[in-house]
Amino acid sequence: MIKPLTLAAAIAVASTGAWAKQEAEVIHWWTSGGESAAIKVLADSYEADGGTWKDSAVAGGSNARSAAINRMIGGSPTTAALFNTSQQYHEMVAEGMLNNIDAVAAANNWEEILPRPTLDAIKVDGHYYAAPVNIHMPGWFWYSKEAFEKAGIDNEPNTPEELFATLDKLKEAGFIPLALGGQNWQENLLFATVLSNVGGKQLYLDALGKRDSETINSEEFKQVVDTFLKLKPYVDTGSPGRNWNDTTSLVINDKAGIQVMGDWAKGEFTQANKKPGQDYGCFPGLGDDSLYIVGGDVFVFPKTDDKQQVAAQQKLVQSMLKPETQIEFNNLKGSVPVRTDIDVSSMDICAQKGAEILKVAERQVPDGSMLMEEYIYGSLKDAVTEVWNSRDMTTAKAVKIFENALRD
Repeated sequence: MIKPLTLAAAIAVASTGAWAKQEAEVIHWWTSGGESAAIKVLADSYEADGGTWKDSAVAGGSNARSAAINRMIGGSPTTAALFNTSQQYHEMVAEGMLNNIDAVAAANNWEEILPRPTLDAIKVDGHYYAAPVNIHMPGWFWYSKEAFEKAGIDNEPNTPEELFATLDKLKEAGFIPLALGGQNWQENLLFATVLSNVGGKQLYLDALGKRDSETINSEEFKQVVDTFLKLKPYVDTGSPGRNWNDTTSLVINDKAGIQVMGDWAKGEFTQANKKPGQDYGCFPGLGDDSLYIVGGDVFVFPKTDDKQQVAAQQKLVQSMLKPETQIEFNNLKGSVPVRTDIDVSSMDICAQKGAEILKVAERQVPDGSMLMEEYIYGSLKDAVTEVWNSRDMTTAKAVKIFENALRD
């Protein structure tokens, strides 16, 4: 059941001037066609609530984040800035560079309606510093229905053994079994997916959270690494350097069988007029109890004592998380609403699957970027790339590389 603002909370928000017409400058990196359409939904929602949205788009995530930070340091901060649901902004919290949004979070019962991994990422030292707008799960399996049919595959794989059997059949039928773009972040995404599906929840959390030698040298982690390495022969020679969307096109055009990619891949299928369940299939992991990696996007709010800007910040948060805005925005973004208390029956079957899993806390794990500082996460991605692209890589050698990379 959707819980509206209580009268007391509404009065508190109104007393700050939050419902007065306020200009909000928002810096972000959503510049592609689908992303631009999605950010427009947020802008329209804010303006429908009486505000004025000033759009500041900067191409590239790292460029946009750097621009936002430079604006803060220079004394001319934007009203809000886009970041990923991670530890990217935790140092900014420690430096006192952000306003908290506790009032809106409390008024809308975030502790009850948001997934725990998301709450853990946006709440620092008891205060909320970021407004999440979606859940992106990076480890979805996307597959060509035509390729599966021609390869004689009747069911989606439910275990690692069944996955390899499926890849073998696709290879025998002349398809690229596993479509992978050979870029640092895509290789890391594949490794995280193997870790979650083969290692299980505790190993996933220990390997990326504790990062201790005992965990990394355990037989369970070695099995994860071994499985990851065994996937290499199923990837085509055109993989190195290939963009993710070009890789998705291989599945769309029935040249490849499976791609492991985040749910943003749906946008590519939609643009190609492909329908889920008819032209392509999607499943979030191996088996009905597979883990769901929780990632996503958030907006943070630069520190300011300007009452007008504080009011605009609170109004932005309120408008972004309205149920109708969440549905429309996430339909275009390819993600799942961050709120677990709204009706998603109007969304596609992939999004419905994800939304249903988000109601099961035991199946949720945070994205690796939420479990470690950025420099360690960068070392992990470099290690994955080294392991994946080195010739004659052994499991033992790979484990040592991971152990060195994950050391604080």
